[in-house]
Amino acid sequence: MKVGLVADHRGYKLKEVLKLYLQEKGYEIIDLGTNNFERVDYPLLAESLCKKITEKEVDYGIALCGTGIGMSIACNKVNGIICGKISTIKEAKLCKEHNNCNVIAMSGKINKIKAKIMVTRFLKSKPIEEEPYITRNRQLKEIEERNSK
Repeated sequence: MKVGLVADHRGYKLKEVLKLYLQEKGYEIIDLGTNNFERVDYPLLAESLCKKITEKEVDYGIALCGTGIGMSIACNKVNGIICGKISTIKEAKLCKEHNNCNVIAMSGKINKIKAKIMVTRFLKSKPIEEEPYITRNRQLKEIEERNSK
């Protein structure tokens, strides 16, 4: 499985921790930056990750910034992306099970042990293929299609 990682300057340190952790677990990592603590703006970084997903070069994405909020907003601007901003281990699991998220956004300030558990739960979870989740996810796709014209 290919996992794309992206972070702004406030998520850089955690991105590096998660990159090594996921590589050790056997995931192929596509690191889309940033690669230092110099201030950068997150929107274009988020877009680069999402393009890799929509072009099927990456299976799932993890986006990190100071709060995770900005990255989640930017990711959700790209058609075909369902990004959940997560703060807990339970949210990491449920965003995939209930909403079929293909990207998660997190704060770069999350404890590294908790962050490792969160990304593992996200990547190992599967979408629930039963009602009401099927209907809700179809409705989300329909909203996206109506508003992309």
